[in-house]
Amino acid sequence: MIARRAGLLAGFAVLAGCATTPTPVATLPFDPALGFADPARQAIIHTAYAFETPGSLSGRPWEAAQAIQEAEFLAVELNFGPRWIEMSPLAKLAFRQARPEWRAAVGIDQAAEPQAVIDAMTAVRYAYGAQDTAAAVAALQPPLVAAGGIARLSDLPPLPQTAWAATMAQREMWRIQRQGSRGNNWQ
Repeated sequence: MIARRAGLLAGFAVLAGCATTPTPVATLPFDPALGFADPARQAIIHTAYAFETPGSLSGRPWEAAQAIQEAEFLAVELNFGPRWIEMSPLAKLAFRQARPEWRAAVGIDQAAEPQAVIDAMTAVRYAYGAQDTAAAVAALQPPLVAAGGIARLSDLPPLPQTAWAATMAQREMWRIQRQGSRGNNWQ
């Protein structure tokens, strides 16, 4: 009897531990250039373009930082955001599987929280906007990013898994829109 109770209590403890695991949250900063446009939709469109045409990022670390920032956001948003329930699970999985690729390319710690990466990439973008290269370099410091992060952002290699994930997400977004399942929420 005591062993049975202990087993039940251990089972409840495991369930309680699962229930307290927080759902990841990631947000993008407000971008005045986009106004009140849908940031998730814009991130899908931009990442699909940026990673399919890596030459567009060459020598432009602020653009690469934006693409990485958006990929980090989408890896969370597409998997946990309720509005993406209709998106193919394969498209969602593709972003999670591509994360190690883009993180390795930039030198980002594989265990870093997505929001910390988003915030660092935002700081890089703002620093370049203010023409402050030193602040951009300072935004990418260990342990979050290995030394040389700006140089790696300036010369990102092709990221085929990331490009595939971004393209899949864009196709899925267009498919959902064509089906009219979201009505006017996409505009």
